[in-house]
Amino acid sequence: MATNDSTSKKKTKTVSKERQFKGLSLSERKEARREKLIEAGIATYGTLGFFSVTVKDVCQEAKLTERYFYESFKKSEDLFQTIFLKMIEELQQNLMQAVIKATPDPEKMVDAGLRALLTTLKNDPRLARIVYVDAVLVQELHNQATIQETLAQFDRMIQAFVMLTMPQIQHHENELSLIATGLNGYVTQIAIRWVMGGFEQSLEQVLTACRIVFLSLLAQVSK
Repeated sequence: MATNDSTSKKKTKTVSKERQFKGLSLSERKEARREKLIEAGIATYGTLGFFSVTVKDVCQEAKLTERYFYESFKKSEDLFQTIFLKMIEELQQNLMQAVIKATPDPEKMVDAGLRALLTTLKNDPRLARIVYVDAVLVQELHNQATIQETLAQFDRMIQAFVMLTMPQIQHHENELSLIATGLNGYVTQIAIRWVMGGFEQSLEQVLTACRIVFLSLLAQVSK
């Protein structure tokens, strides 16, 4: 009986040691590996582009074997989508915080929102490439519905922004949606050119180009 108790205690200790490594549980180690893969994905996709990077490249950057990649993600597109959503959340938070601080002056809100966007892109070119270049291609080629829906959120965010800064605007909701899509497309194309051109123009030059269409709309609805 004593022998059985001793054996049981040894097994318990062994299991405990297996579950704990460097003070981390199995689930904590798994989450840590997942975060390493996400950071490696940002580094590789953001510099080389999604279509030039393999699972092996990501794992080498993360210093993990490929089996750990498939522990967290089924395929490269799943990792890319996770990174995309993480970056979109960061971008949207930066924009909204800047706009809220500038309320209630419409022109200052426009400038604050656009400046926050452009500053975020310039400070992290990896985010710029992933969000404004590769995401569109991944969505088109791999039919990533989540990415498509998230990109559409930008239209809705701009629509809400227009209604907030220009409450006097008199348009049907469908028309407002089209206006928001147009504004989003305008800024997106300028941002893509700026990013792909290596940020050749100054932030102030790009800001001026972006704000023109917003201020023109603001002037139109203020008549």
